[in-house]
Amino acid sequence: MNRIFARWSFLAACLLAMVVVSGCSSSTAPESADNKAESTTGKVSATEELPPKSPEASFDPPVFEADAEKLLASRLPIERTEQGWIRLFDGHTLFGWAIGGKANFRVEDEAIVADQGENCLLTTSTLWSDYELELQFQCDEETNSGVFVRTTLDPQDVKTDCYEVNIAPESNPFPTGGVVQRDKGETFDTDPEKWHTMNVLCDGATLRVTIDGTVTCELDDATQPTAGYIGLQHRTGRVAFKNIQLRPLGLTNLLADGLEGWTVREGMEGEYRINDEGQLVVDGGKQQLESNAVYGDFVMLAEYKMDDPKSNSGLFFRAIPGDEMMGYECQVSNELIDGNPLQPADCGAGGIFRRQDARVVAGEPERWNSILLVAEGSHFATWVNGLQVTDVVDTREADENPRRGLRLEPGSIIVQGHDKTTLATYRQIAVTKAAAEGGE
Repeated sequence: MNRIFARWSFLAACLLAMVVVSGCSSSTAPESADNKAESTTGKVSATEELPPKSPEASFDPPVFEADAEKLLASRLPIERTEQGWIRLFDGHTLFGWAIGGKANFRVEDEAIVADQGENCLLTTSTLWSDYELELQFQCDEETNSGVFVRTTLDPQDVKTDCYEVNIAPESNPFPTGGVVQRDKGETFDTDPEKWHTMNVLCDGATLRVTIDGTVTCELDDATQPTAGYIGLQHRTGRVAFKNIQLRPLGLTNLLADGLEGWTVREGMEGEYRINDEGQLVVDGGKQQLESNAVYGDFVMLAEYKMDDPKSNSGLFFRAIPGDEMMGYECQVSNELIDGNPLQPADCGAGGIFRRQDARVVAGEPERWNSILLVAEGSHFATWVNGLQVTDVVDTREADENPRRGLRLEPGSIIVQGHDKTTLATYRQIAVTKAAAEGGE
């Protein structure tokens, strides 16, 4: 099964963003100029009503519409994102998801719903290893569905290809809350009129399932597989999922000891300093602060603040060690064009420079913002303040220099000072522990 990505077209006149999920297309954006961004806030709305069944199933690639206000309202508060929490589902589109078969997965009332079609998965386009997953689900009495973790795109054997947390009647050999072919667990009785909260912890060899505060199953031998996608299953009956959030585990703050483990490139303008709160300040001029360790595939969580809407910084990764900013760049910029969050002035916060602009500028001046970046092989995905803004595959030919082609080799992380207007503060740049491949 091929990976499916969203394509976005920005209609500035009406602030309308349309996502088309279509087979086997990687989403890339044209090269952008160097500039910046700003946005608005909002609150997530939740509905408790049971969505109506679709009168007739459609298995065509779904099309979604969401304006900037709706997307930005799905951001999470900084108190949650500073812990690493993100939304896997924005409540309006299936950006960042792939439909693996002919089932009528759709979005209704800020929930993902399916009730007809073949047995298949809707999966994230991003791989995850150790994390805490939290979501709400609602199902009919005879529904047979499940939440797949550490799964392949099309699992053939639940004993080796994934872990399936079942959603099924008590008569099923593995009723709701059990892990199929692993552990029946404690039976949990679902109510078709209610939304139930499921929490799945994947932490090394530990896999624990909790529903509505009750632990239903716990494994201590979850060693195969150790990483994979997250999948929502349609098998039989109606199922709905909403408020799907994830927090990666095992992050270490690279700024915990100030500038230890980092090197300031000589002969460049501006300065890097640690303030009284232990935060990194990037002050004026083109400059780079480079990690001594190198990283290949990893998860990074960064928190930044820039008061000036035109201030510009960046986080380079897989950079050529010792060279001048020769790496992929995760943009740190809040500037908008004509005040439109759907039109970043310079790629947008979380955009992968010259690979894909942020679909919406979700960072703001004069506040703390978070960026979560996942780099896995040729695939990169980013979330800003909990909202996914990029999902891109680098399809270029391999090259040592990421400016010219695909780089899979580990490289350094660089905190960029862009120009004399740059004044940025970082209070966290955390990376998964297992990612480091050298340095001090």
